[in-house]
Amino acid sequence: MRQSALFAALRLRYKRCGLILEEISMTIKVGDKVPSATLMQMKGGAPQPLKTDDLFSGKKVVVFALPGAFTPTCSAKHLPGFVQNADNMKAKGVDAIACVSVNDAFVMGAWGEQQKTDDKVMMLADGNGDFTRALGLEMDGSRFGMGKRSQRFAMIVDNGVVKELNIEEPGAFAVSSAEHVMKQL
Repeated sequence: MRQSALFAALRLRYKRCGLILEEISMTIKVGDKVPSATLMQMKGGAPQPLKTDDLFSGKKVVVFALPGAFTPTCSAKHLPGFVQNADNMKAKGVDAIACVSVNDAFVMGAWGEQQKTDDKVMMLADGNGDFTRALGLEMDGSRFGMGKRSQRFAMIVDNGVVKELNIEEPGAFAVSSAEHVMKQL
């Protein structure tokens, strides 16, 4: 039974008992289709929508996500690793490399300029966290004043289907690195 059908059955059963049940999101896994969502990207000085269906359709895409633009590990290691390895990844058949964060498009655009991502890495904003939530990879950074953010992860998506998925343990930076992803290509 699919998650949504199971949840509907549980909701009905608990509703009859007068209980309230919150929907539980499932984490995406290898073999799953990437959910449809709209991300934002700075183009020509203005935020432009980019549908994930368009991003992934007929392409091999490396996607990595991180808790926040301009944060220490993200700025010193995570994003720079993908910028430095972009040509090597593309030589291995990758059509696009996308950095996703629960930030707005203006912040992602400014961070991309500061990090000199140019056309090597797409800087994609998931401002409301809709894509991150749909993947089941949201984390609560409220303790650090960051609110709901993305877990640190990387995935290889081929024609909309997840082929590799690397989710970091809290506070870690290893399996989502560009170097690790290079070994999987």
